[in-house]
Amino acid sequence: MEYQRPQSCSSPAPPPASSKTAALDSPLHTLGFEILEVSPQKVTGRLLINEKCCQPFKVLHGGVSALIAEALASIGAHMASGFKRVAGIHLSINHVKSAELGDLVFAQAIPVNVGRTIQVWEVQLWKMNPSNLKSEEESSSKSLVASSRVTLLSNMPVPEHLRDAGETLRKFASKL
Repeated sequence: MEYQRPQSCSSPAPPPASSKTAALDSPLHTLGFEILEVSPQKVTGRLLINEKCCQPFKVLHGGVSALIAEALASIGAHMASGFKRVAGIHLSINHVKSAELGDLVFAQAIPVNVGRTIQVWEVQLWKMNPSNLKSEEESSSKSLVASSRVTLLSNMPVPEHLRDAGETLRKFASKL
């Protein structure tokens, strides 16, 4: 027998994720995440919390926060390394406040250290006040949801059959 969700638990439909997100990170796109800014110094995006990214208590799943953290850090590290292959080797995340179904979450990844072999990125997720969304980054009406550190190996050669992997990122980075 298939589970039917009661009508009272329905949520607003997630916003359509941008084609940029679809091209850069399929798992984020699937959840409705939208990548906003892409550079070697900062990667940002937002997510309207929807059914796909909630745990049973209708709050943002911690694994989704971790996915966002590693994805944004990896995109930034890939660019900062000169488009070499990168791999996450450590993720530490603290969940400090819940984001509920229907909340808007803003995420920002910035480098802490960009070395030739190892990079460390800090990624923070904030719950935004919907009445003040003009400048998500600078809004004073936001509250921290999660804070993480992502360590990445950043000197790996790109295999021949994946040589074009960075082209999509280059295309979107050049439009900034």
